[in-house]
Amino acid sequence: MKHPYLILFFAFIATIEARAQDFTEYFIDKTLRVDYLFTGDAHSQSIVLDELSQLPTWAGRRHHLSELPLAGNGQIAMKDAATGKYIYKTSFSSLFQEWLTTEEARITAKGFENTFLLPFPKRQATVEVTLFNPKREVMTRFTHTIDPNDILIHQRGTSHIPPYRYLLRNGDEKECIDVAIMAEGYTEKEMETFYADAQTACESIFSHEPFRSMKQKFNVVAVACPSEDSGVSVPRKNQWKKTAVFSHFDTFYSERYLTTSRIKAVHNILAGIPYEHIILLANTDVYGGGGIYNSYTLTTAHHAQFRPVVVHEFGHSFGGLADEYFYENDVMSDTYPLNVEPWEQNVTTRTDFATKWEDMLTADTPIPTPAAEQTKYAIGVYEGGAYSAKGIYRASFNCRMRTNEYPEFCPVCQRALTRLIRFYVP
Repeated sequence: MKHPYLILFFAFIATIEARAQDFTEYFIDKTLRVDYLFTGDAHSQSIVLDELSQLPTWAGRRHHLSELPLAGNGQIAMKDAATGKYIYKTSFSSLFQEWLTTEEARITAKGFENTFLLPFPKRQATVEVTLFNPKREVMTRFTHTIDPNDILIHQRGTSHIPPYRYLLRNGDEKECIDVAIMAEGYTEKEMETFYADAQTACESIFSHEPFRSMKQKFNVVAVACPSEDSGVSVPRKNQWKKTAVFSHFDTFYSERYLTTSRIKAVHNILAGIPYEHIILLANTDVYGGGGIYNSYTLTTAHHAQFRPVVVHEFGHSFGGLADEYFYENDVMSDTYPLNVEPWEQNVTTRTDFATKWEDMLTADTPIPTPAAEQTKYAIGVYEGGAYSAKGIYRASFNCRMRTNEYPEFCPVCQRALTRLIRFYVP
């Protein structure tokens, strides 16, 4: 039997922890938008502050404020300046960190825009941004102070708001996860086409579990931001278009990698609309896309594989899921060192497998699980994933995060997504 004093002690601790999660104690119902530049090369990196903005409302979580949703490749922590207490944490990945693994990063330095949404503090706060390398070592860290009364905090979102339509609305921004679907490369005359494409994207995502059964926890808004030109830029063909957020193929000289590095342009368009997660639809039938955790999904809307690709990329940007496909005879240890457990929940190096899906295996599951036994073991430890044929393992033989042809997320991905949705909206 527990000692009664211990029961009272733990009850007191629980009360303190619950009080620590009170949003109104430290924040007002507005968003602090923080723009950074991540700069450097493969040898040295730094972070600098670009601009601070205030947005009209806070659409993010109001629970688990000082907890991380996932580890991510980078983290942001906000502290109350007076007490040093952590009052908000979040995590992310960045195009800059991907670029650091390229050959170009060995010979030149570049700067990348990065924008993050934080709850607006009532009092002075400090913000610490940390970038990690693939070995989970700190690459660089930057700390700065936020004065909520600073007159140079840009007030945004009160004018020049683009037209928008809610495709799914289950409550206000305090009650739901808010996803914005944006037009990229659609002219003013093509906006009805965009709205139809946005509806297709929405239907595709919510046809998959766990989004289907947790649909009531989401709002989805389609934002009609017109471009001067129709289509998107294809540098290898010397085609440069004037579009809403300046996206282009050939990112890092990879033909199918479609991204934008103009992150501030994305967030400037959305400033007056409640949002947390972003999907950009590109008006082209060329295959391609990209998804960056807690940054954005960008995918082409008129390719035959649009439906599965937008779901796959949202798995990256919303769910922080890793790619489960791999290349034969290749081990990408510069991206996923084999002696480090990946932070993504759907792949493992078995360095710390107990933190992954070990609890979901049946007692007789062979490890590694032979591909020939895929019908017997829906959940196993199948070798090959996160681009590497050896040393990295995935939970199921096939999954939405491996191929476009597979119709659903595997059980491990579904559990990871369910946990994340409940983290944001209990």
